[in-house]
Amino acid sequence: MTPLTLAITTIGDLLYRSRLTKNEYGTTIENVQLNIPNYQRPYKWTAKNCLQLIDDIEEALANNKEVYRLGTLILHLDNDKYSIVDGQQRVISLALLLQLLKKRSTSTNNSPIPLLDIEIDNNNHTHYNINHNSIAMGRRVDRLDEDGINKLEGYIANRCELIVVITKNLSQAFQFFDSQNSRGKKLYPHDLLKAYHLREMATLDESETEAVVSSWEQLNQSKLSQLFNDYLYRVREWLKGNRTSELSEKNIDLFKGVSAKDSFPYAQFYKGAYAYAESVNNSHLTLVIGLQNLRPFQLNAPIIAGKPFFDFTKYYFDILADIRDNSKYEGYFINGNSIIETLQLGKYRTGVGNTVTRLMLDVAILLYVDRFCPSKPSRQDIELLDQFVIFAFVWAYSMRAQYSNVGWRVAQNFIMGTPQKYGIRNAINIYKLIIEADKPEVLLSRLSNVVLEIEDSRIVAPKDNWNDVDEKGVPQNYLYYFDKYNYWRRNDEERANTNQ
Repeated sequence: MTPLTLAITTIGDLLYRSRLTKNEYGTTIENVQLNIPNYQRPYKWTAKNCLQLIDDIEEALANNKEVYRLGTLILHLDNDKYSIVDGQQRVISLALLLQLLKKRSTSTNNSPIPLLDIEIDNNNHTHYNINHNSIAMGRRVDRLDEDGINKLEGYIANRCELIVVITKNLSQAFQFFDSQNSRGKKLYPHDLLKAYHLREMATLDESETEAVVSSWEQLNQSKLSQLFNDYLYRVREWLKGNRTSELSEKNIDLFKGVSAKDSFPYAQFYKGAYAYAESVNNSHLTLVIGLQNLRPFQLNAPIIAGKPFFDFTKYYFDILADIRDNSKYEGYFINGNSIIETLQLGKYRTGVGNTVTRLMLDVAILLYVDRFCPSKPSRQDIELLDQFVIFAFVWAYSMRAQYSNVGWRVAQNFIMGTPQKYGIRNAINIYKLIIEADKPEVLLSRLSNVVLEIEDSRIVAPKDNWNDVDEKGVPQNYLYYFDKYNYWRRNDEERANTNQ
């Protein structure tokens, strides 16, 4: 196998001086003429990617990081040309950023950037993104004064570095690229959020940070991923009346929240509320006056970055586990609920339609508990919750009962209320109704007016033996509850046959 050459380079050496700062022997590699080969994909970074890059670099500069590593650059050396195999998106973006900074800088740095003079493939995506990103970054740079521009340009050129891997064998270059991008642990959105919020904990001592990380790692990572992807992400979008796609690195900004440096009035309000709740909960006040712990989170409120994010995650992880458990004598919220017991039957726990419908129900219960149930609910709290569960069940399973095939498209149309005009009953955004109610009684009153019975002709779900119960008294068909709570409008003849 062709030996690899390893090097480290500052961005200034690479883009201004066409060299790599030093290889593994400490020697500078001169005359590094970068090339973008025809097999490279188009330049696809968006303005959001570029602005995030600036944010990261400015944060490193503000924290006085001596060196800030920006990743790995893989090069294929052939006939004195160094073709970029991996790292094109970041390197082009850095070149565009340095060009903008130099134009606005008062320094004497007039060095050209050779990479921007080479011929780039004639691709509409590439040309559009280069122009669009340059405009977006230009606007961002224009916010800085002259001193800020000079400092940022100097920091990128002299303190930001890339690790460089060079090979003369193209197949080996691709193999190394694959190993960099395909092997090892995949970074899921919650992994990226973990990294972001750990950076926000720079002021904490090492032992406290280790405790936070240890608590996070002890959680079931598959269930943690599900918590963010299927519950927290979706409920935040549905509350705003938006359809959801999939949580990814493109939309995890929803969970970055309010950082320590944010001083806007709304940010100060939420940080103050969190700090007050933490102060009360950690004092003797709750014990002395018998006050329950104050809840420092709400699903529709901004997250506080750093340690509060990890507390937020653990809090909702535990509540969701409680809601989905249904153990009769454990937990505080869902305890031996008959409806949930039926929905736990094997036939209702498999398939896309059942999974999506149950998730809609669980999200509604999670949001209700978050808004109206104290951490240790009273008997009255539980009775109100049980009433809500009936409404939420009828709402979610009205969709399941009226459609032969249910997937995410059907579900999101149902939540947005679209099918109402086609005669589909109970297609409403129950999540917005929950968050708009000031009291559980107000919510239940509103639901009693908008959650309606379904005509028998509208129900396409299997009706055979709908009133069967097993030896433990568990109904075997969820339609049993539609009849029990008078949400199934059946004809008189059918009712008479059932009652015989």
